[in-house]
Amino acid sequence: MSAPEEDATPSESTPAAAPPRSGLKNPQAAVRGLGAGTLALEVIVLLLTIAPLAVIAGDRKGPAITAALVATVVAIVLAGSMKRNWAWTAGAVLQGLLLLGGFLHWTLAAVGVIFGLTWAYAMHVRRTILG
Repeated sequence: MSAPEEDATPSESTPAAAPPRSGLKNPQAAVRGLGAGTLALEVIVLLLTIAPLAVIAGDRKGPAITAALVATVVAIVLAGSMKRNWAWTAGAVLQGLLLLGGFLHWTLAAVGVIFGLTWAYAMHVRRTILG
């Protein structure tokens, strides 16, 4: 065996090498953390929307605040369920429901748009890291 062959890395010596890893020690945990962190931030924002809704929502104040509180509880449950594959789909459904909450008040739709885009990016990162 000559010296250049000894210095070759496994990916150079075998043509059917495995695809490059993400470099993370535990990619599943990193992706779970991304999803849970995104939902935790959404919980904070949803709780912060309650005070303005109480002032500016008018006749639909009660249903809009109730929708924000229900979405908050759902987001908390989903943040704790990120180990399960269905939680990612449920997170996307939550964003869609917030968009529909725009019929109660536009601030719910605004939160839905912002976190819908954020959730889409988190799902893109998940697909990139986990394959």
